[in-house]
Amino acid sequence: LPPVSPTQELELILQDLMGLAEGVSDHAHPSTPPPLAQKQSTKKKTEDGRREHKEDRNSSSSPASSDPKPSLPRRETDSIDELLGGLSSDLEKIGVRTTAKGHCASCNKCIVGKMITALGEVWHPEHFVCMVCNMELSTTGFFERERRPYCEKDYHQLFSPRCAYCKGPIMQNILTALDQTWHPEHFFCSHCGDLFGPEGFLEKDGKPYCCKDFYHLFAPKCSGCGESVRENYLTAANGTWHPECFVCADCLKPFTDGCFMELDGRPLCSIHFHSRQGTLCGGCGEPITGRCISALDHKFHPEHFICAFCLRQLHHGIFKEQKGKPYCTACFNKLFV
Repeated sequence: LPPVSPTQELELILQDLMGLAEGVSDHAHPSTPPPLAQKQSTKKKTEDGRREHKEDRNSSSSPASSDPKPSLPRRETDSIDELLGGLSSDLEKIGVRTTAKGHCASCNKCIVGKMITALGEVWHPEHFVCMVCNMELSTTGFFERERRPYCEKDYHQLFSPRCAYCKGPIMQNILTALDQTWHPEHFFCSHCGDLFGPEGFLEKDGKPYCCKDFYHLFAPKCSGCGESVRENYLTAANGTWHPECFVCADCLKPFTDGCFMELDGRPLCSIHFHSRQGTLCGGCGEPITGRCISALDHKFHPEHFICAFCLRQLHHGIFKEQKGKPYCTACFNKLFV
């Protein structure tokens, strides 16, 4: 047999239905529903009724012996499956059993033509649509949530996790950090914007930073060199120091005995501290920590304030001076008088 187009198949069904309706009307009880022809010639207010009335008018103008070319005017949005479903429903009402593929989960009408099986139910193809935008899903993939179908766009918009940076849905690869979800390309240093390398990241106030920027921005600075202190450090003289940077501010030597003196926030060894304070002995050059004698613009240990000639200790602060040197009275008179 030559292939029959959907339109020709519809016309044949309509013609058979018209003949069947006339035969039933001749023997029907008064309580029997009116024949299909009378029912279809009556205008209804429902959407299905309007469609059936249009079908009846078209079928009556196309007898079986007419030109095989379809003369049935249809809108492009009309579905043959809907027409077949309506006809099947009418046949059921007048007592004629039809072979159906099930009832559409959306419109609850019998499915005679094409159908879709999804979510454990059957559907007219045009009725299997996205719950949000009503886009037909019969020719595309779909996502399911609580036994409801969604197109890909609406499913991700409603249910996918959100990126902490751009707030958009994450559809593919996902990165989890700081108790949030991220697009992998959006998880970068909050200061320089670079992606994190093998060294990872450090966190401050809920934001990720690369190690370089984190230490530059937030780590304490060494009071000696000014660079960030990352690991070993010591605290002294009201500052934080790298161990190798904690040295005398004048001679730059480390404090081998662990003792230092502080002056204006700078650590000094004992010699340079007393030198700055002017408390080095003018005789021996060592710091003076106890009693001292002030003379000749210097300070002396008492035992080191001696005559420059006889080297005897100058008692009671009595001395003679010559060219910046102290002399006892006897030596001065012998040498200079």
